[in-house]
Amino acid sequence: ITFKAEETEPPVKLRQIRASSIGHLVNFRGICTRISDVKPLIEVACFTCDICDQATYQEVSGEYFSPLMTCPSKSCKTSSTVNLVLETRNSKFIGFQEARIQELPEDVPVGHTPRSLTIHLKGNMTRSMGPGNTVDVYGIFLPTGQKPIQNHLLTTTYVDAMTIRKHKANDVNVTIEEQVLNKVQKYRHRGDFYSQLASSIAPEIYGHTDIKKALLLLLCSGVSRGRKDGVSIRGDIHICLMGDPGVAKSQLLKHIVQLAPRAVYTTGRG
Repeated sequence: ITFKAEETEPPVKLRQIRASSIGHLVNFRGICTRISDVKPLIEVACFTCDICDQATYQEVSGEYFSPLMTCPSKSCKTSSTVNLVLETRNSKFIGFQEARIQELPEDVPVGHTPRSLTIHLKGNMTRSMGPGNTVDVYGIFLPTGQKPIQNHLLTTTYVDAMTIRKHKANDVNVTIEEQVLNKVQKYRHRGDFYSQLASSIAPEIYGHTDIKKALLLLLCSGVSRGRKDGVSIRGDIHICLMGDPGVAKSQLLKHIVQLAPRAVYTTGRG
């Protein structure tokens, strides 16, 4: 059974999800910072008896399970040498991914570190997000089943995702209007086109022309090239901004975040 969140239901802050929310449906917004590869997760295990060749099916409801040890047939119940073999060909598997969702930068109080939650994606929910995507997650807040709760007082938690809703489209889906293309064609042959593009970055900040040009090159990136000896040269560049407090370093970076669809602004608070 899966649940789908209503679009009118506002998401809560990730920081507001506490221990009292365990076992309840939660709806929150955050940024995907890490996601694993898609791996097969067993949903129905099939066992075959070595003696009578009878197939037995066991439904797996969690991440961990205890396999069957005895054959349910009458001819094998009295035997102590029954060996059940797991048949992977007849078992049922679904896709599984584990993601890490971090709270939005504007939701982090001053002097605190951003909090994050582990998300489990199963079946059709896999490949529904990527690092850098701002998403709304709707699912059940649960404790992990790695250790029995009756023997351990502490347990880790995760969210079994039911619905994922993206808020930022990928940069491959960005469309440019024809009016903008005509304007680019008009100014591309001018000698100061590079300077005009750089000055359009954070125009409310005076000066810093060289820094704006460097940030423009960071946005445009380069072309990845491969040499004959097999060495690949990436086109991405890294920029380190160093300066005194109050010289608009953070303001320039925040403007870059607004331009790049998959950019994530982070700080060193905490």
